[in-house]
Amino acid sequence: MPVFLSTADPDFEARFVGLLGAKREESVDVDAAVAAIIADVRQRGDAAVLELTARFDRLQLTPETMRFSAAEMAAECAKVSAEDRAALGLAAARIRDYHSRQIPEDAMWEDSTGARLGWRWTPVSAAGLYVPGGLASYPSSVLMNAIPAQVAGVGRLAICCPTPDGVVNPLVLLAAEIAGVTEVYRIGGAQAIAALAYGTATIASVDKITGPGNAYVAAAKRRVFGRVGIDMIAGPSEILVIADRDNDPDWIALDLLSQAEHDESAQSILVTDDAGFGQAVAQAVEMRLKTLERRAIAGASWQANGAVIVTRDLAEAAALSNRVAPEHLELCVADPEALSQKITHAGAIFLGQYTPEAIGDYIGGPNHVLPTARSARFSSGLSVLDFMKRTTLAQMTPAALRAIGPAAARLARSENLQAHGLSVQARLDRLND
Repeated sequence: MPVFLSTADPDFEARFVGLLGAKREESVDVDAAVAAIIADVRQRGDAAVLELTARFDRLQLTPETMRFSAAEMAAECAKVSAEDRAALGLAAARIRDYHSRQIPEDAMWEDSTGARLGWRWTPVSAAGLYVPGGLASYPSSVLMNAIPAQVAGVGRLAICCPTPDGVVNPLVLLAAEIAGVTEVYRIGGAQAIAALAYGTATIASVDKITGPGNAYVAAAKRRVFGRVGIDMIAGPSEILVIADRDNDPDWIALDLLSQAEHDESAQSILVTDDAGFGQAVAQAVEMRLKTLERRAIAGASWQANGAVIVTRDLAEAAALSNRVAPEHLELCVADPEALSQKITHAGAIFLGQYTPEAIGDYIGGPNHVLPTARSARFSSGLSVLDFMKRTTLAQMTPAALRAIGPAAARLARSENLQAHGLSVQARLDRLND
């Protein structure tokens, strides 16, 4: 059974802290194996990637067949039905429109001394987009990673998507085509991350790597950070739903299960101000679990990590949600906009009972690559800004240097950095001649 908590219980705080601190990810130590894989790819390049792909994906490749050819992509895309093609096209258009509004503006101004200051935004030159393969092969992830990068102006996009046993998901390749990505490699795992970070004879290195993956991919991203940028280290999916009694318990149950079916380590939490409604939702979850195709996964997630929390009121519910800092937060209440003003930590907020989280996974517009494991306390979901960097600009006029230079020279002397101070003072001396 999931955990049932009430803020009225005397032991609530201890049990809630225990819920927050529970480790949901497998504690398998993969770092040593990943370090060896990265070192091997750095040393042997394509040969290492090909051997590891044969070992882990049971797929024999050559340098020439690592990348999907244009003909192969066209043939696979042709297998997609018109209905699926239309759905992907609509999703891409909405994602592009949303992210186009995130493009930051350059700025330049003159301050009171006459100095010109500002900043300029430019895209990274190349980005590597990791898309999980096998059972977790999601075309939506292609759109969510590629379109923001393209909107940012990234010149080169390379996708790595493993195809275990040679099984290809045509929808993934169609999503790449719709997003305008033609460089797609059928490799995955830590070896793909290493190839993107350090480059091989076949795969040119990139500047930033984004996209979800398993524990090996996550560990590899940690290890190559600094050599390249990364988006985040994603953990198991999670959803928190704040709902009042004026909701259909079955709808809320399905929303909770929409994340539970991702992974046995996923977490689904209901917070409500009505105990009877909480029980009704729990019963609805049990009924739906009998019919879901992925009921084994969803059931394990709900039993091990699910929770129903009863609060005194919705303000208390919002306060608890902020402590959880969930990846996905649904506000199924009478005035979701007002309650959202009390939320300070959440990856994405879905307002009202007609906005299920699943809309955000596919077609809402905002990105579905979001911070997990309480990291929404200090980070944001993937955006156009993840593929851009800001360069500051400064230009001193003689008058501006006279005004602020002496202070700079003094501060340099206070830090015992003589050349720093002299580089300013030499110019001031010339101006004062």
